Amino acid sequence: MVSTVKLTLEAKMGNISKDINSNFPSVKVKALLNIIYTANFIKSHQNEFFKPYGISPQQYNILRILKGAKEPLKVQTIKDRMIERAPNATRLMDKLCIKNLIVRIPCPDDRRVVHIDITKKGIDLLATIGENMNLNLMDKLNKNEAEQLSDLLDKMR
Repeated sequence: MVSTVKLTLEAKMGNISKDINSNFPSVKVKALLNIIYTANFIKSHQNEFFKPYGISPQQYNILRILKGAKEPLKVQTIKDRMIERAPNATRLMDKLCIKNLIVRIPCPDDRRVVHIDITKKGIDLLATIGENMNLNLMDKLNKNEAEQLSDLLDKMR
């Protein structure tokens, strides 16, 4: 009876050993690979979620940074605040400019410096995404588990 319940829970919850058909030399190796595997799983879901909006998760991150700043930011500041350090952040911003989601503002004091600001269209897009944002990947965790997971990941870094 207990083993049946355990198998049912594992089938619903996922099991990296079964998912990738592998055994691990230690629990720590399994945990590390599970983090990487889960990160890729989440990234795949994010890419699919943002596709209908015509932006990538990294571009969404840029828009959120700008909205939260409540003022234009230097490109380097945006790069420093990004969740995923993107070496192609300038190209990502170029695409957002083409879509009129952000604007470039030349610095009057130093023409080498450019500030970036979010447009009304960018703010409206964020509002639409926010209304449709589905955090169902976190549904299997209760509040305490989510907090514990976050604390453990912080500790790891």
